Amino acid sequence: MEENLYINPQDYYEKEELIELTRELIKIPSHKDVLHQEKEVAAYINDYFNKHHIDSVLHPVIDERSNVIARMMGNGTGRSLMYNGHTDTVLPYNMTIDPFAAEVRDGCIWGRGAVDMKGSIAAFMMAMIIIKRSDFVPGGDIIFTGVIGEEGKSEGTEYIIKSDIRADAAIVGEPSAYEYAVGHRGLEWFDVIFRGKASHSGRPERGINAIEMAMTFIQRVKQDLYPILKEKYDEYAGESVMNYGTIIGGTEQSTVADQCMIRLDRRYIPGETRESVLEEYQSIIDVITEEEPAFNAEIRVTPESLLELYHPPMITSVNEPIVTAVRESLKDVILEEPSITRGIGWSDAGLLKTYADIPTVVFGPGDLSLAHTEEEHIAIDDLVNFVEIFTRLIQRFTTMPMDDDL
Repeated sequence: MEENLYINPQDYYEKEELIELTRELIKIPSHKDVLHQEKEVAAYINDYFNKHHIDSVLHPVIDERSNVIARMMGNGTGRSLMYNGHTDTVLPYNMTIDPFAAEVRDGCIWGRGAVDMKGSIAAFMMAMIIIKRSDFVPGGDIIFTGVIGEEGKSEGTEYIIKSDIRADAAIVGEPSAYEYAVGHRGLEWFDVIFRGKASHSGRPERGINAIEMAMTFIQRVKQDLYPILKEKYDEYAGESVMNYGTIIGGTEQSTVADQCMIRLDRRYIPGETRESVLEEYQSIIDVITEEEPAFNAEIRVTPESLLELYHPPMITSVNEPIVTAVRESLKDVILEEPSITRGIGWSDAGLLKTYADIPTVVFGPGDLSLAHTEEEHIAIDDLVNFVEIFTRLIQRFTTMPMDDDL
């Protein structure tokens, strides 16, 4: 980027303005136990944009839960850029701090959603406001999509996919600690349901214990599938892994369990598909059934884990212009070559890249290891730095000509 194109963000906003915006977003609960969940925080974001003369509209997605879509028009000479951030958070009940006080101490802002990802949303918003306040005219449109439900079924970004909202590239602002991700694993949740036969525990031979079936399945997966997973690796997405999250079965100690259910989390890499990973478990079920005719199990996608679209891996070519623009914008601020991060959690980037064919990069302020934690917080310096990074990125990417072949 030519240096004379660059505007200094500090000339157009005050740090306290950014801190206050981030705090106000954190103060508004938007977890799943809140009535209409993201309604209030979406309304705040929408009003804030309009107050600062950026066109913004609420798009109802489910009942009174709405996406926020804000847009700044470019002059049509360059590329359009989407900033995507989710307005929902996980539950706050395990926290050891006040989740909604948004306390400022030790150079950080503390509270639920601080790092995942209301801090990133605030930085996106401030970068757009800076561009609006300055004389800089982007070559392409800048689109902010504040989406609902990423911590659940990703209803908000699925809405984006099915709409006519498109861009030449997208940034999903999950925390990345000054690194960036061009890939991540796919994610599916599966239920394995075992069905046995109840009997009195004094005569267990008259029953068929579903919990024991689950034990057999778990042991066989460990024996047959774990070694295969250890061999699977992608340069940008990381390892192929799985985890048993919950197991529920039986009714009481004095009764042979006639039912049991395991819920597992499967993270899969490019080259694997939802169908192929499902078949890994189905084949194990089939082999056990041949060996033990009383074995009765079925596997299904966890019903509450998705709306319509599955959660595929995300891979964006390192040769895409948006990757170049991200790398250079990060380097401008941190003064060293940024690293590509691997093995991050699933994000809405998987939907944007796979179903809308939008080259997408995942990066944002904060440390991912603090997300969902008892003392979630984000460093104010990170927020300030990412306002500058996001502002530079707008200038750099939207002024790339459409025939650029970086």
